[in-house]
Amino acid sequence: MPADRPATLADVAAAAGTTVPTVSKVLRGRSDVSAATRARVMAAVDDLGYRGRAGRGVAPRGERPPLVDLVLSGVDGTWANRALSGVEQAATAAGLDIVVSVARPSDDAWLTRLLARHSRGAVVALVDTTREQLATLTAARVPVVLLDPVTQPPRTVASVGATNWAGGRAAAEHLLGLGHRRLAVLAGRRRHLYSQARVDGFRSAAAEAGAELPDDRVVHGDWTRAGSAALAGGLLAGRGRPTAVFACSDTMALGVYDAASAAGLRVPEDLAVVGFDDLPEGEWVHPGLTTVRQPIAQMGAAALRMLLRLGDEPSAQPPTDAPREELATTLVVRGSTSTPDRSAG
Repeated sequence: MPADRPATLADVAAAAGTTVPTVSKVLRGRSDVSAATRARVMAAVDDLGYRGRAGRGVAPRGERPPLVDLVLSGVDGTWANRALSGVEQAATAAGLDIVVSVARPSDDAWLTRLLARHSRGAVVALVDTTREQLATLTAARVPVVLLDPVTQPPRTVASVGATNWAGGRAAAEHLLGLGHRRLAVLAGRRRHLYSQARVDGFRSAAAEAGAELPDDRVVHGDWTRAGSAALAGGLLAGRGRPTAVFACSDTMALGVYDAASAAGLRVPEDLAVVGFDDLPEGEWVHPGLTTVRQPIAQMGAAALRMLLRLGDEPSAQPPTDAPREELATTLVVRGSTSTPDRSAG
């Protein structure tokens, strides 16, 4: 294909070893395409940078129903509920309905269903999207906004998140201000963008203060309460244990509470705990959880409004630099943090 002209459906079909009608079926979310062929088409769309035109495998904008999609990694827990609340409020204000889907790992079923609905666009929250999935949505002229992207998105994909680095730093500054110097961090998965940003922000404040944060006191888990309790148990074993733990989510912080209880430690007298998210669960435990609040509902609403702006400004080519927005985090101090017990081993 000459470098000076845009890719066509025929180019995609040739690269994928299939036919133009089959490529059109993939972009319209038809189910009568094998998984292997669909994967080849999506890879070719990504490799060639194909961007569809209405009538060439893409539903015309005027024929699309008043629907937007919210795609979540899961619907358990209050994070998803708050995100849904924000997206729903903004969609209702715009006269649109929402379809909620769950994106399961290593499965493109959510993408096929979304394309088949010909919706006005999609807010994709906490989903580890692939390049091929994003490229296919672009080719189908479906605007996308990533809400709390799991990994660094391409520059052409819009996103809304929180000031995770600043939030992690605020957690450290709070603990340092109370006098804690033996710190630990319970982080999420290493490759998750928001987790690493929170850890980096925390480390920056600890390093400036000369506080103790060796690598073996920054442990990575799976975001679950049970898994976090097991990891925290290891951190709290033996003499020289940390006097304060920063958990990169409130769910993980509750796991720290469980581990502290199992070890016979009191929160906050023996162990200060700070979480991240400000979910209702943090207020229900005793003592109440000090945490970094990210405005999840407001982030969802901002993502939907950004999506509508993108849909109102269709262009022949995707933007070189898509819009990015970060909403401010805020430290919420409750009863789980206090000055350290200097007699602690």
